[in-house]
Amino acid sequence: MRILTLAGRRLAASIPTLVLILIGVFVLLQFAPGDTVDAMMAQMGGGDAATAKQLREYYGLDVSAWAQLGNYLWRLVRLDLGFSAIYGKPVATVIAERLPATILLMTASLSLAFFFGLIFGVIAARGVNRWPDTLISTLGLVFYAMPTFWFGLMAIVVFAIYLQWLPAGGFEDITVGLTGLARTLDIARHLVLPTLTLGLFYMAIYLRIMRGSMLEVLTLDFVRTARAKGMDETRVVVRHVLRNALLPMVTLIGLQAGTMLGGSVVVESVFSLPGLGRLAYESVIQRDLNTLLGIVFVSALLVIVVNFIVDLLYARLDPRITTGG
Repeated sequence: MRILTLAGRRLAASIPTLVLILIGVFVLLQFAPGDTVDAMMAQMGGGDAATAKQLREYYGLDVSAWAQLGNYLWRLVRLDLGFSAIYGKPVATVIAERLPATILLMTASLSLAFFFGLIFGVIAARGVNRWPDTLISTLGLVFYAMPTFWFGLMAIVVFAIYLQWLPAGGFEDITVGLTGLARTLDIARHLVLPTLTLGLFYMAIYLRIMRGSMLEVLTLDFVRTARAKGMDETRVVVRHVLRNALLPMVTLIGLQAGTMLGGSVVVESVFSLPGLGRLAYESVIQRDLNTLLGIVFVSALLVIVVNFIVDLLYARLDPRITTGG
């Protein structure tokens, strides 16, 4: 119960942050030249001033920026994300069409990064200053220093073009019309390269954090006491060291949820994935303010949900959080 109370307080405290983020993005976009109507007119090949005026009145762009912000926040209270003039449908529908690809990419990448970062971090810490530690640390440095867009392009060249093992891009093969398990496997094949591209960068971070945390916990008194009692080394690591060493890793997941969303913009563009990252890029280029604000709102909600789960896990791993110790 105390864990839920703590997480509830954190969740309530994040609401003002969400509102401030939306206001900040809205204000920043006001400094950009042009608006949605200008982008629409450019797509149509031009138009007269009267048409532009009518479109601005229709989409509510003829009032002041603060009035537009007030109208948007009022609609948001009623869970109305507005209408996308560029895509010609409600923003909620546009985002719902793109959200699954981003969630699948983030979940797969985060799972890969966390699992292998944990495993390699433990192996490096157990073999510190020996060849496993040197090899893992070197590979981690390479993956961390490698630009994601370059790695993605090289992965396409090697695995999609040269070896022809995996598709070069897209979310699924729309020409076949697969359903059920066959469609699931097809989507999984399309996500292999994007997941590796995004996940290996974060795996490099996690393995270094896990290695340092393991080395620190291994020197603490309770570990020496467990060893003095004759406990097996593997049991010491699993039952005592691992639980305490996981705390920085769990914290990092919450901190990097937003960063991973930002990184998905590059990955989705390289692999032509129809996700939120690519949609955000298209919305900025086309000055689709409603869609962009809707993406920011949904992305902020995703980060809040991830941090909510992280708070629960952290309190579970460290009982001092709920007891005030």
